[in-house]
Amino acid sequence: MTKSILITGCSTGIGYYCAKALHHSGFRVVASVRNPEHLTRFEADGIPCILLDLADEASIKKGFDEAVALCDGKLDALFNNGAYGQPGAVEDLPTEVLRAQFETNLFGWHTLTRLAVAHMRNHGDDSRIIQNSSVLGLVALPYRGAYNASKFALEGLTDTLRMELNGSNIQVSLIEPGPVLSDFRRNARIAFEQHIEINSSAHKAEYEAQLARLNAQSAPQKFTLGPDAVYEKLVHALTANRAKPRYYVTFPTYLMGYLKRLLSSAWLDKILLKNR
Repeated sequence: MTKSILITGCSTGIGYYCAKALHHSGFRVVASVRNPEHLTRFEADGIPCILLDLADEASIKKGFDEAVALCDGKLDALFNNGAYGQPGAVEDLPTEVLRAQFETNLFGWHTLTRLAVAHMRNHGDDSRIIQNSSVLGLVALPYRGAYNASKFALEGLTDTLRMELNGSNIQVSLIEPGPVLSDFRRNARIAFEQHIEINSSAHKAEYEAQLARLNAQSAPQKFTLGPDAVYEKLVHALTANRAKPRYYVTFPTYLMGYLKRLLSSAWLDKILLKNR
């Protein structure tokens, strides 16, 4: 039987790649995007694409209902993927900017996940919820406080959900990528310039160095993989009889997961500060 899946954040990057790849491998895919200009990106492949803004509860509920209808009333899987990164030192982050980061990266996911759980419990068949987290849900980096916090919170909420759904028809997994080719850096630069007062900050010199890196047109940073690396883990989480609670993607995630278990916080801080 063909499995159906809703994927958020499909305009570019991981969501775009995974939606197309799952469709071509036989899944019934509904892609979602926030920007109406991106609705036609999947037309050539015959993949339904809907509007779903994770910062708008009404849009989430409307999008979910549309996705279920497109799947003839039965959605088997949800891949929460749509997110963005807000750079900036914690002391420079306006509270409303931090709140906006959580609105998209956590609260919107929570609203959509609750809708999916209720629907999946109702139809009773094998179902999956997969959350695309980050290595920054395992360890923190300076000047990434808003994103770190949203992903740390996602990890805790997802671990709790997984335990609460133990024994049900719904399996829950986290995917934790390190650097993956996408538009994440470009979008982070835009958010940085929009919301952080650079010239008046005590961190001005570091910000200027960060902007130089974000604007660089050089090759991707070391250990960067393509979105196909995430797709490989996603397929396992969707099809394995027993999905893993966590899937690491890229060498930095494996390394940081190991070092966090092995080292004290002080030693881990030294390594992260040196290699940020």
